[in-house]
Amino acid sequence: MYKIAVIPGDGIGKEVVPEGMRVLDAVSKRFGFRLEWQIFPWSCEHYALKGQMMPSNGLEILKEFDSIFLGAVGDPSVPDHVSLWGLLIPIRRTFHQYVNLRPVRLLRGITSPLRNITPEDLDFYVVRENVEGEYSNVGGKIYAGTDQEMVLQESIFTRRGVERVMRFAFELAKKRPKKHLTSATKSNGIVYTMTYWDEIFKEMSAKYPEIRTDQYHIDNLAATFVLHPEKFDIVVGSNLFGDILSDLGPAIAGSLGVAPSANLNPEKDFPSMFEPVHGSAPDISGKGIANPIGQIWSGAMMLEHLGYPEAAKVVEDAIETVIADKNIRTPDLGGRATTEELGKVIAEVVKTI
Repeated sequence: MYKIAVIPGDGIGKEVVPEGMRVLDAVSKRFGFRLEWQIFPWSCEHYALKGQMMPSNGLEILKEFDSIFLGAVGDPSVPDHVSLWGLLIPIRRTFHQYVNLRPVRLLRGITSPLRNITPEDLDFYVVRENVEGEYSNVGGKIYAGTDQEMVLQESIFTRRGVERVMRFAFELAKKRPKKHLTSATKSNGIVYTMTYWDEIFKEMSAKYPEIRTDQYHIDNLAATFVLHPEKFDIVVGSNLFGDILSDLGPAIAGSLGVAPSANLNPEKDFPSMFEPVHGSAPDISGKGIANPIGQIWSGAMMLEHLGYPEAAKVVEDAIETVIADKNIRTPDLGGRATTEELGKVIAEVVKTI
């Protein structure tokens, strides 16, 4: 049995999380293991009631679980930096979830906005450094409200932090047929942190001679994602660059609604957290039309992390079968299915596929 902390969060998170749980319950029953869910109502609504996104002992509570299954965080009533730094960021950093892993894959049955792109052309991973880099909580504002007003935001890159995320990316590349790793940089303009990133990437490359490597400046890399996505296998980037690329990737794969992600503590010293790439989408919240695939696929990544790759593969295959063969889709994919309808069909398919 595995204890899973569930945080549906805000907006459509409350709609897609139950479908993710439904599918994972179905596949766990088939493979003979059990997931014990415990739901926590921590969210912007919780903030409105209690003045905090989660209780002061929230991290101590979560530490006792095997994994965290998160829906979405954010509501127009709460500033984004408050909601993000009150829940998501503390979880990532306290639990050393230093890898944010995001698959970019064109699923069978979905049409890419790019011309003449096939599922074989679009199949790679973005490995994002997840706890330091540009999203450092170091800086401040002085002389506020005067003509001397100044703000400062520091980017923090440590050798330990850069090496460990690159090591994860190289090890992942070893498992892939192409054995190809691309580094995102901008060392022509950001002369200290990015040249440091490049130096460590060169050092790490020498330890993995079987891996073909290259590096792109982030502006050229973003363009190449669109023009030649077939060039990529594994892409590793800093916190900011990885964040941007891992939203661009799902966009060219057809929909942010299908994109999953994993916030990993690879050593399993702490629980890892699994969440869809999409946000809380307040514009469609409550309509029952949100695409649950990103949440369900994130659940498949959780199963793989827990040691059930076969069960994870069944979930992924079921998603493609339902979209491609049964042609059941939510409005973002051109269909009319509700969130619940799509979730139920996928749950039924995982029992037999």
